[in-house]
Amino acid sequence: METRATPAPLHSAAAEARTARMPDMEAKLRCLESFLAASDAGALPQRIETHMSWVLLGKTQVLKLKKPVVYPPVDYSSLEARECNARRELRLNRRLAPDVYLGLLALQWHGGTLSAVAEAYIQPGRQTVDWAVVMRRLPQARMLDEVIRRGELEPGDIDALGATLSAFYRSAVRAAIDEGEYVARLRHGIALSVRMLERAAFALPLVREVCQGTNEALTLHEGLLRARVAEGRIVEGHGDLRAEHVCLVEPPTVFDALEFDARLGEVDPFDELCFLGLECDMAGDASIGPLLCTRIAAALDDAPAPALLRLYTAKNALMRARLSVAHLMEPDPRRPEKWLPQASRYLKRAHMALSGP
Repeated sequence: METRATPAPLHSAAAEARTARMPDMEAKLRCLESFLAASDAGALPQRIETHMSWVLLGKTQVLKLKKPVVYPPVDYSSLEARECNARRELRLNRRLAPDVYLGLLALQWHGGTLSAVAEAYIQPGRQTVDWAVVMRRLPQARMLDEVIRRGELEPGDIDALGATLSAFYRSAVRAAIDEGEYVARLRHGIALSVRMLERAAFALPLVREVCQGTNEALTLHEGLLRARVAEGRIVEGHGDLRAEHVCLVEPPTVFDALEFDARLGEVDPFDELCFLGLECDMAGDASIGPLLCTRIAAALDDAPAPALLRLYTAKNALMRARLSVAHLMEPDPRRPEKWLPQASRYLKRAHMALSGP
């Protein structure tokens, strides 16, 4: 499970345990593992660590526990912040995965014993020391990226996904953002990518050409971007619409919405669709993005200009290239041999989008 690369945390579970005099992260994880093992007939849960969370995989359920970390502007160092985040994650993901996000577990401390309790059964005389999100486990074999890699995608899969996303975007809350702020956010995101990718140490091919081309495209098509806001096209979307966050069950389920920054979730639906198309292309099928855009444009009675779609694709590819090389800025990067080649592949996708008709 990949996550976006971020700087080293300023707080740790051990520091929280010392200052708050409560069970440390390892104790919390063992407690949650015991809960999963009991509900999954003794199966040993699998731990997955991300930058901001621990994810525990059981046979039928998944638990997600936020770390007490600070990644400015995100601050999960307090119990209150982690509870707020867990509730926000539940609310946002129930829009597209209502039967997957089941509820919250409270980790309660009493008399030297830590227990995991469903929110409805919280004991008032016990201290709640953390919260975990409870999810139903989805079949890994039906994740969109896995299906693409096996060459097993069917036309009906795209039709069903298009119907799910069309319904979502039709009912999505319109974002309260003005034209200037929308353009400024996109320009800021591109600037972040440019500063990271142009570091001489990375020596990435095409980087200057792509960075300059994306900035020029944004300036050239600023009117198109402003029109999207004026037409009320910007919505509270998913925020991280990747192929690995789509499960092709019936109906398709889209999960793991971006919950830590509301501004990043305020998007043009076709920005998200270009992002999903880019990720499907990277997984091995470049046809999915255009097919979804065509189907959803008809369903929403919307016809974004091809130049706008190319700009969104280039901008997203730059962002993914930046997040790839950002892994190399960590003190002990995981799989360091992966990130520069991956960044180069994203830059090639950005270049292709900018060079389109």
